[in-house]
Amino acid sequence: MEKETEKKRILQISNYYFPELGGIEKIAQAISKAVEGQYEEKIICFTHDKQDKTEYIGSTELIRCGTKAVVDSQQLSFSMKKKMKGLMESYDPDIVIIHLPNPFTTHLTLKYISDRAKLIVYWHSDIVKQVLGERLFRNMVFKLLDRADRIIATSPNYIDDSIYLSRYKNKCTVIPNCIEENNLNIDDETQSIIERIKTENADKIICVGVGRQVPYKGFEYVIRAIKELDDRFELYLVGRKGESTSEMERLSSGMDNIHLIGEADHKTLKAYLASCDIFCFPSITKNEAFGIALAEGMYFGKPAVTFTIHGSGVNYVSIADETGLEVPNADVKAYADALRKLAEDPDTRHRLGDNAGRRVRDLFLSEHFGERFRELLAEL
Repeated sequence: MEKETEKKRILQISNYYFPELGGIEKIAQAISKAVEGQYEEKIICFTHDKQDKTEYIGSTELIRCGTKAVVDSQQLSFSMKKKMKGLMESYDPDIVIIHLPNPFTTHLTLKYISDRAKLIVYWHSDIVKQVLGERLFRNMVFKLLDRADRIIATSPNYIDDSIYLSRYKNKCTVIPNCIEENNLNIDDETQSIIERIKTENADKIICVGVGRQVPYKGFEYVIRAIKELDDRFELYLVGRKGESTSEMERLSSGMDNIHLIGEADHKTLKAYLASCDIFCFPSITKNEAFGIALAEGMYFGKPAVTFTIHGSGVNYVSIADETGLEVPNADVKAYADALRKLAEDPDTRHRLGDNAGRRVRDLFLSEHFGERFRELLAEL
């Protein structure tokens, strides 16, 4: 009897993992779905808790390493070093997938990866905000990219503009980020929330933005833009509090048509996406390398208003004058004018929205992602 072929072993190194809902975490989960049944997989990541935790998701072992401190957005974990070393030696992965930016795990990967293992670097973003940190770790990141067998970029825009990826174009493969269509289905409970939102905003133009309240998301700019418009416009900003929260609260103080929702459950989030007339995505820096929330808003057939971000994938996800309107970066007046134009021209609003939904379904669903990722693994 012929012996069953042994499955290749994958070690995936992520920042966090589900139920965290950040961009990296969603893609780490999409990779697990793509390789399920065809490869053996273990995942190592951080947890916000101080204690380690190991669990299983199906047959995949998930090792969450306790975080002792966070310095300049970088998690520090004593157990991550020990467990990474142990996994590289005992599990002996055939393929290592590391999500960047993350200087700490970059250092550990370089230190412990075996010579025979194939290395895939999943490049989510350059280090943009931490200028000093970027300079300190630049050489180390270049060493990792030298070692990499393949580098995944989320858009062609990012490859051309990144000081890192532009040097390794021969290693780069574009696999756009994806959304999980099944997670966006509208059930009866979600539908009732949609009806409530629409009833409360009858004869209004509902504008929705989604994301953490941090500077690069640019929510201060859309608040300022709404303040230049009349009271037809109702703005709902959904997302976890962060560094920008106090400024957003200050700017929106006394404005009855600006609503800072904060973190919302998944059904409520879907309801706002499905209810809105315009999806506001005002990110302003390359920290926003792609924009999964942008793709989710477009999935519901909503035209997006974005800023031009040189080198970011945002303007690859939403195409100017095709799926939404794009205005000069950080230009509040231009953003307000774009919102006004869409409000006053329903034909354009619906045309762009229809195109937006079609673009997401053609390019950015998890099934497309899975096919592309499995093709890359087969090439290795």
